Amino acid sequence: MNIIIGLGNPEKKYYGTYHNVGFACVDALANKLGISFDKQKCKADVAEGTFNGEKILLVKPLTYMNLSGECVVMLKQKFKDARILVVVDDIDLPKGNIRYREKGSAGTHNGLRSIVAYIGQDFERIKVGIGRDISLDLADYVLSKYDEKVFEPIIAKVVEEICERIS
Repeated sequence: MNIIIGLGNPEKKYYGTYHNVGFACVDALANKLGISFDKQKCKADVAEGTFNGEKILLVKPLTYMNLSGECVVMLKQKFKDARILVVVDDIDLPKGNIRYREKGSAGTHNGLRSIVAYIGQDFERIKVGIGRDISLDLADYVLSKYDEKVFEPIIAKVVEEICERIS
């Protein structure tokens, strides 16, 4: 089983913000696979389906970004042998760059810090570069809206990257 977790904040006001790029990516993947976020499990909205004959669970934690580990540890306990791939925004990558890591530290990202605190560093992640506007406070920047025309093709590339990784 593959569990793909997009990090973000659950309230509508956060949709379309840089910090919710993870949610946007799993939403786009769900759309591609023809599945819906119609269930809740482990403090998350989930979409269940299959991809290449294997069960897939798409996850949007309801715990807010900084407490993402609460959801992820529950998923890890429930689905012990599942492969976990987290999709997350990254201010340290130039806007539009995508970086895959098999495991590693949380760096400066609070959502990843929470997950690492609960389950350790042994999970895959895809980081989506959002760049940084140094004229804005960090929190103001990550919670600001991105240009959908700019990010639609980036999100599509992330979806393709996910599909390649779990094939």
